[in-house]
Amino acid sequence: MDNSGDKFDVIVIGAGIMGSSTAYELAKRGHKTLLLEQFDFLHHRGSSHGESRTIRATYTKNYYVGMVMESSKLWQEVESQIGYKVYFKASQFDMGPSDDKHLHAIITNCESNSLPHQILGRREVSEKFSGTIDLPENWIGVSTELGGVIKPTKAVSMFQTLALQEGAILRDYMEVSDIKRDEATDGILVYTSNGKKFWGKKCVVTVGAWMKKLVKSVSGLVLPIQPLDVTVCYWKIKEGHEADFAIGGDFPTFSSHGEPHVYGTPSLEFPGLIKIVVHGGYPCDPDKRSWTQEVILSSQKQWIRERFSGLVDSDGPVVTQSCMYSMTPDEDYVIDFLGGEFGKDVVIGGGFSGHGFKMAPLVGRVLADLVLTGEARGVELKHFGVGRFEGNP
Repeated sequence: MDNSGDKFDVIVIGAGIMGSSTAYELAKRGHKTLLLEQFDFLHHRGSSHGESRTIRATYTKNYYVGMVMESSKLWQEVESQIGYKVYFKASQFDMGPSDDKHLHAIITNCESNSLPHQILGRREVSEKFSGTIDLPENWIGVSTELGGVIKPTKAVSMFQTLALQEGAILRDYMEVSDIKRDEATDGILVYTSNGKKFWGKKCVVTVGAWMKKLVKSVSGLVLPIQPLDVTVCYWKIKEGHEADFAIGGDFPTFSSHGEPHVYGTPSLEFPGLIKIVVHGGYPCDPDKRSWTQEVILSSQKQWIRERFSGLVDSDGPVVTQSCMYSMTPDEDYVIDFLGGEFGKDVVIGGGFSGHGFKMAPLVGRVLADLVLTGEARGVELKHFGVGRFEGNP
């Protein structure tokens, strides 16, 4: 790797899922690509590790539905390149009070995108999911076939492996300390804290929870991206019912709207355990995390008792893991040019707000398009621009 030279067509900073998929897209198109990671590859200090992420097209904002439908196809195409699975299909089930505005927005968006779906009452839900899910009388459910589980660490490794095969250079333990315009050559200089310097014609920044810090230090622009420390909980399925909640049967990935907002996946990574998580977390500095998992379990325990017919032990989680969200105020992504002295030569992708992982192959394609051509094909980016924050507290 050291013999490859320090000049590149594109330098990608941050080797989580978004940076790794972007590096693969760039290298696949024949561009000399460098992927830099501040920690060890496949580390657990950010947002791209762990055992599972949900893929679903049931969004309250219409513009995400088509993006998920496209991403689902792209995940399968990339799987065919690597030769193993990272995407395990299941149905998706959304539930909530019958008057919940989020649930009605989901139904409307399913209809407008011709996404097959079923609206189910309490008895129909019990029949469809073999008695595992029990809704209150005033609740309804929406079932769609486009759902499933993505294996995150395995997926990051997949994109990095494919990027390597396409000729990309991957370097870890390269914490970026500065990005500057090289006036002499009209390129971009990337400096690391260990004294390395790399030159690129273009640059893509995908540093997750570190986005606000890095962008502010190199450009002065303050992005309203707040890292949250999130506790992922796994709960024990009662003996004799493990198969009822396992992937590959009729049990779905799921999301429960209202308070608490709960989501989860079928049993896959830990036999006999089911992932059930409250959406949200606690504000944190990604460099000063306490690693003490703070989670209020009372409402979650009650939800589990009432929804899973007593078949999941609600006394407390038996496994917990730590992760981070990178939240924007409107929970929309940030995909745009950095601007200023960098113009269109530096592209940023961040603020994925706890719902970006499923979009990774599409986001990688979009970021590659932007940095190479100045525009993205097939995705409307007006919702993701930096300009939306200006003068908007």
